[in-house]
Amino acid sequence: MADKEYLSRIADDELALRLEAFGAVQIKGPKWCGKTTTAEQQAKSFIKLQDPDKREGYLATARTKPSILLKGETPRLIDEWQDIPILWDAVRNAVDQRGLKGQFILTGSTVIKNNGDEDTPEEQKQMHTGTGRIATMTMYPMSLYESKESSGEISFLELFDNKSLDIDGITSKLSIEELIMLACRGGWPDSLNVKSERAQLLIAKDYLNKVCEDDISRVDGVQRNPELARLILRSYARNLCTLAKKTAMLADVKVEMETTVQATFDEYVDALKRLFVLEDIDAWCPAIRSATAIRSGKKRCFIDPSIAVAAMGASPKSLELDLKTFGFIFECMCIRDLRVYSQAMGGRVSYYHDRYGLEADIVLHLDDQRYALIECKLGSRDIDEGATHLLQLQELIRERNKPEKQMPLREPDLLIVLTGGEFAYTREDGVKVIPLGCLKD
Repeated sequence: MADKEYLSRIADDELALRLEAFGAVQIKGPKWCGKTTTAEQQAKSFIKLQDPDKREGYLATARTKPSILLKGETPRLIDEWQDIPILWDAVRNAVDQRGLKGQFILTGSTVIKNNGDEDTPEEQKQMHTGTGRIATMTMYPMSLYESKESSGEISFLELFDNKSLDIDGITSKLSIEELIMLACRGGWPDSLNVKSERAQLLIAKDYLNKVCEDDISRVDGVQRNPELARLILRSYARNLCTLAKKTAMLADVKVEMETTVQATFDEYVDALKRLFVLEDIDAWCPAIRSATAIRSGKKRCFIDPSIAVAAMGASPKSLELDLKTFGFIFECMCIRDLRVYSQAMGGRVSYYHDRYGLEADIVLHLDDQRYALIECKLGSRDIDEGATHLLQLQELIRERNKPEKQMPLREPDLLIVLTGGEFAYTREDGVKVIPLGCLKD
C-alpha cells in the first residue's frame, strides 16, 4: 500500500524550534488531530505504548527500569506517554543526564492529574513538572489552510506586521454550503483520506461515540455514564459560543436525567476538557469599565466545530436551513483556525462582552502584547453591525486613555470582521473584512 501524503502542519516548525531549544517536547491535544504523524516526521525512533502486542512488556519494564524504554535514536518519540506517567520523570532525568537538546518527543491526548498517592502503582506516578527540560505545545485539528480548503492569500501574522497590507479584491472560493460541510467534517486528518462526504461525516460521529462510550471513563479510571456524557455535550453544543451558565446547562440535562447534580456535571465537564473535547474561552476584562459591567463568565466552545455538530445531531442539510445555528458553529471554526494560525506567536484567545451590548467575539492576543479585536459574521448583511461594535470598543479604549498618562491601555492593532462571504477588503473606517476561506498563518 502506498504511503499517505503528509500534509504540512503549522505545528511542524514549532516542534522543530522547541527541539532545538529543549531536551524534550510534549505535544498535547485531542486524539486524531495528527500529533503522532507530525511527531513521526522529525522522530528517528519511536515507542507506541498503546500497541496491544507490546503493552504488557512496556508496563513490566516501566515497573523495574523505565530508562530502558528511552533507548533509541533521537529524537525518540514516546506516543501516548500518559499510559505510563512515570516515563515523564524518566525523560526528565535522561535530559538532565545527557545534557543534550532534542532528545524526546512525547505525545498525549489526555491531561493527567499529578498523582503521587501511596496506593498508586509506581509506573502510574508522575512527580515532577519538567520545567526547563520538557517544553509543551498544543496541536489542534487542521485549519482550513492546512487541509488546503483556504486559499491562504491573506497571512494573518503579516496583517499584524503590515497594517496597510492591500487585501482588496482577494476572494474566497468557498460557498456557505461548502463552509457548512467543512465545519461538519471537521479538521480531522483522516477525513481527508475519505472520498465520499457521507463517510467523511462519520469521523466526527465516531469520535463523539468513542469519547462517550470509552474515553471519558478511561481518562482517570472512573466509570461514567455514556448517556449523561452525551447529554452534557449536547447541552454544550446547544449553547456553543454563548455565555451560558453551568446552572442553565445542568437544567437542560436534568430534563432527561433529573437526578444529575452540579458536582457530577462539573466532574464530567472536567473530564471532557482533559480529553481536549471542550475548551472554554475566557473573558478579556480590561480596565475600561466598571468590573461589574464586563461579563466575566466562560464562553462555551469545542476544540473543533464538528464535535458540536455531532453532539446536537445536526447535518449539512439541516444547517443549510438553519443559518442562525450555523453562525455559532462558524464562530467555533474561526476560533479553531485562529488558534492554529497564531500559535507561532503564542496566540491566546478571549472574548469581550459588557452589559451595554458592546462586544468582540474574539480578542486574539499575541505574546508580544499585540492584539486584534475580531467579530465573526457569516453573511454580508451583518458586517456593518460587527464593524460598529469593533469601532465602538476601540473608541472606548481611547476615551479611557485620555486622562490616563502613566498606564494607558494598548489600542487594538487590528479590527477584523471574519466572514463566510466571498470578498476581502478594507473599509474606509479601517476595519478589515476577511473571508475565513482566504486566511493562513
